[in-house]
Amino acid sequence: MSRDDDDATNERDESSGPSTTETDAAHSDATRAIVAARSEDDPPDTTEIRELAAAAGYTVVGEVTQRRREDPTYDLGRGKAEELMRLAADADAEAVIYDGSLSPGQTFSLGDLLPTGTAVVDRPRLALELFADAADSRAADRQLELARLRYELPRLREAVARDASEDVRLRPEGDSRVLDVEKRIESAERALDEIADDRAARRAERRDAGFDLIALAGYTNAGKSTLARRLADEVDDPDFGAGASDRPAARADTAAGDPADDAGALAVADRPFETLSTTTRRATVAGRRTLLTDTVGFLDGLPHEAVRSFRATIDAVRAADCALLVVDASDDPAALRRKLSASLSAIEATDGPVVPVLSKVDEVDADGLASAVEAYETVVAELGPRDAPVADALRSPVPVSVRDESGLGDLADTVADALPTATATVEVQNGGDAQAALSWAYDRAVVAGVEYGGETMAVDLAGRPDVVAEAERRLRGAGSPP
Repeated sequence: MSRDDDDATNERDESSGPSTTETDAAHSDATRAIVAARSEDDPPDTTEIRELAAAAGYTVVGEVTQRRREDPTYDLGRGKAEELMRLAADADAEAVIYDGSLSPGQTFSLGDLLPTGTAVVDRPRLALELFADAADSRAADRQLELARLRYELPRLREAVARDASEDVRLRPEGDSRVLDVEKRIESAERALDEIADDRAARRAERRDAGFDLIALAGYTNAGKSTLARRLADEVDDPDFGAGASDRPAARADTAAGDPADDAGALAVADRPFETLSTTTRRATVAGRRTLLTDTVGFLDGLPHEAVRSFRATIDAVRAADCALLVVDASDDPAALRRKLSASLSAIEATDGPVVPVLSKVDEVDADGLASAVEAYETVVAELGPRDAPVADALRSPVPVSVRDESGLGDLADTVADALPTATATVEVQNGGDAQAALSWAYDRAVVAGVEYGGETMAVDLAGRPDVVAEAERRLRGAGSPP
């Protein structure tokens, strides 16, 4: 028996199960794909990668899985890779969706082994395809371009080194292709730096106007966008929202005038990456004027370079006065731990506190909620500051259901407590200048109360520390009482 035959036999023994070709696949016009996955410890779970593949327009017609250590050539062992080759041929598959991040060498080696014309799509590339479908703004397009170029560059270098004839969809031909992509990366980075600077300036303007900034983050399909819509002022809620409104929700990167942007709509759907552009709406929390920003959903298994490309979006979370980290409580504990770890790793660190929100609690019983809390606490306990500095900013998790509205009041209280707050009482001579200063403070929602006494008035201030300080300065400048 040859070494390859022996290897193939061993791989089958270590496999998590036989490969199957699915004959009931729908959508014959979609791209036919085989799912492949490897795990060192537990049998691979292909549920999520299948959902992602379907969202990207693939029809999964079979799968190959394996439990073993990584093979440097194919990631899968050689025997299992050959089994994948045969299955792809038998199923007439046009692509192999690999649930993992393949090195450039592994990508080319697997592509050489598979039937001619079979595309190799690893998890990062699949995510980029989904991002492309969701990109709906200049900032999203720029971030996607940078992520794609960073993904393609090492594979292009591998192709040049191999003198490969594969079409990597980049021009011009030859070694100059590498220089061309490097220049395009530099250009995209400069463009995104400008976008990041513009957004930072806009955040400063919004804070100067008296708004607290709240951002929602979380794994894709955790219920983040649904919660964002529920908390916005369009919804008449005693804790969140100032009343009903007919104004549509909006995208934050399209308008420059109003603190909450007024074009577009908050998308809410059970689909990965439905939100790629940041989306901002007004929300009133315990009397505080806030701007609530919904951000892109995270995904496990993306390389650091890909995550870093979306800095302009993730910065909305990192720079927020309070971030809401949405976690799907209906996930099984293992999935919850994996998704939470991926989310914390992507956020890295925040300027303000982070309030974990256990969403969809209406879908679990008391034991299920207890398991979700335990899974959350396990992840946080295992994370050190070096792994995820954001762990230091975490508050206690708040269970919430948008469907039955349970927990929204507790969430409002927790967010209000987490927002930066200062108080002051100023007694001034009542007059035109004082009334103008008082009107300025009212416009920024920092007036907690006013007591008039003869020719003076005492103003109680509460709100953002910098706005309270400015209101106090303006009132005192209007004239102290005699």
